[in-house]
Amino acid sequence: RAQPVEPVPRVAAPTRERFLRDLYPRRRPVVLRGVELGACTRRWSAEYLRRAGGAGAVRVHVSAAPRMDFVRKNFVYRTLPFDTFVQRAAEAKHTEYFLSEDEKYYLRSLGEDPRQDIADIRKQFPVLAEDIQIPEYFEKEQFFSSVFRISSAGLQLWTHYDVMDNFLIQVTGKKRVVLYSPRDAPYLYLSGSKSDVLDVDNPDFEKYPLFLKAKRYECYLEAGDVLFIPALWFHNVISEEFGVAVNVFWKHLPSKCYDKNDTYGNKDPTAASRAMQILDRALKTLEELPEEYRDFYARRMVLRIQEKAYRTDCE
Repeated sequence: RAQPVEPVPRVAAPTRERFLRDLYPRRRPVVLRGVELGACTRRWSAEYLRRAGGAGAVRVHVSAAPRMDFVRKNFVYRTLPFDTFVQRAAEAKHTEYFLSEDEKYYLRSLGEDPRQDIADIRKQFPVLAEDIQIPEYFEKEQFFSSVFRISSAGLQLWTHYDVMDNFLIQVTGKKRVVLYSPRDAPYLYLSGSKSDVLDVDNPDFEKYPLFLKAKRYECYLEAGDVLFIPALWFHNVISEEFGVAVNVFWKHLPSKCYDKNDTYGNKDPTAASRAMQILDRALKTLEELPEEYRDFYARRMVLRIQEKAYRTDCE
């Protein structure tokens, strides 16, 4: 048994006008090839990163398992000098380690104060920021964050969605990205914004039978590729090599739609959060009824939601 798979289309670097006219409105992932990214694709070796990035402290994920699980937290957070972290992330075996000699490392850059400041490579890594040219396919005032990411070879990150549109810019190394449409959310066994299904290549269909219905989109990113991930599309990222990437997120909805205290860019829009809270209260109210009535009125609620809120057009 296997999920249906569709390759993510790859297109030569479009002009801004073509991207906004032909690709962006479709709200589908697409890989952009040959985008001008600056000197980063030539320079960002592990040695160069260690030298240019310096020895400032960074907080990183460390896992003894290759698949990091954000739901069950099978990793620990540790703080290392940036140059030491890069050295370890580039190694297959470690002479110095926290959990095991083949542990995996993952950096997701943060703001100076993660509770108040967004990740912005220009502020956290100004020397490296000079090497990268961010694709200008959105307005400057829409910019939200630029997240610097470094992963050990063989590391797989959990399936999740983001609430903003973003570019995953693969600067060095290779990645495989598996994506699922927002419409397949009912099949992904969600815990908040994350899927409980960790191994998307060999899922346990006995435990997750509905996962078989989810349509799988897949692409391979080479150095210099840029993947457009529309908001709400689920994605699972596997680093096939030690690699460096930059995620650029931007606000495609009016600013008032987003939580103003959200520095990570992963909180649901405020209207969605309010709606979920109202739903939780409604379900709590249903608990006052006997099971037979609770079941009946819950089904009526589902029908009402489908009638009022579901899209009727084909994807």
